[in-house]
Formats: sequence, C-alpha cells, structure tokens
Amino acid sequence: MPVGFLTQEQRESFGRYVDVPSREELERYFHLKDEDSEFIQRLRGSHHRLGYAALLTTVHFMGVLPDKPAEIPAEVLQMLCRQLAITDPDCLQRYSDHRRWIHAADIQNCFGYRHFADPSIGFRLSRWLYALCWTGSDRPGWRASGVRRRGRRPSGPGLFRQGAGRVGAAVGRTWRSPL
Repeated sequence: MPVGFLTQEQRESFGRYVDVPSREELERYFHLKDEDSEFIQRLRGSHHRLGYAALLTTVHFMGVLPDKPAEIPAEVLQMLCRQLAITDPDCLQRYSDHRRWIHAADIQNCFGYRHFADPSIGFRLSRWLYALCWTGSDRPGWRASGVRRRGRRPSGPGLFRQGAGRVGAAVGRTWRSPL
C-alpha cells in the first residue's frame, strides 16, 4: 500500500526525539504535577523513579512511549532529575526493560492511553482522515504529528498504512463521484 503522503524524514522521525525540546516544551510537558511527583517518589530506587518520570513525560510530549529510554535527551533527564532530587541521570541505565513494560502498562491504565489497535481509536482516526480528505486541499503528511495528543500514537507502519488506505479511498471516491 502506498504511503507517499509522508516524507522519508517524517517516517524516520516518528515517535522519536528528533531535536532537543525547546525551553517552552520542557516547561510545558516535562514539569511533573504534584500528584505525579508524589506517586513517583513512592517508587524504590532512583532509576525506577527517573525511568517512570521519563516514560510519563515522553508519552505526554510525543504521544508514544519511548522504545529506548537511553535515547531521551540529556536536557529532559536533567530537568526530571532536578524535580525528583536525583543526582545522577546515568542511573537510567539500570532501568530494566521488564520494569519499563510494567510502568508503561501502569501509565496506559492510569491516564487512559489506548493502543492504536483498539477499534474505537482506529475508527476515530479513519473518520478524521476522511474529513480531512473531503474538506481540505492540504496533504495529510504534515498532519501526522497531530495524532499524537488524540490518544497513544500508533507505531509508524500502522499509522502509515491506515492513513494511506483512508486517503486513497477518499480520493478515489472523489474522482468517481458525479459533479
């Protein structure tokens, strides 16, 4: 299925930190709320606290959980360390994949994030893409980033196939419909 509405750069940067977040983004997305800080402080070990905070703030910022916490920019980790009173940001290297998956499931349950495979999410995205194709003249490639705060972002290929299929169907109907 063609996915020509996204550039190669957009596909490669999906769900990853491309640049260091700006100061405004750091203040908006990486500042822990009081209730989040209280919960995180109950976790044992600085690596667990920093790992949980990194997952939580990254999913708020990008809409996806990071694949590798080691790829989180140092500026983000420093900001989280200051809030959590952690002196060594390198402690994140001790954060295990097993614990990361447990924390990810906890974040999904607590904050209502759902997988893209959830039928209601796929349906809502399909409706949004149809509306975009029928009412707008702009290409949806730049809109792929708009999905991030409408629930948990899907993995790149899933979104691309879904978007390409819906865009192709809507364009086909447009050309087949009588004027």
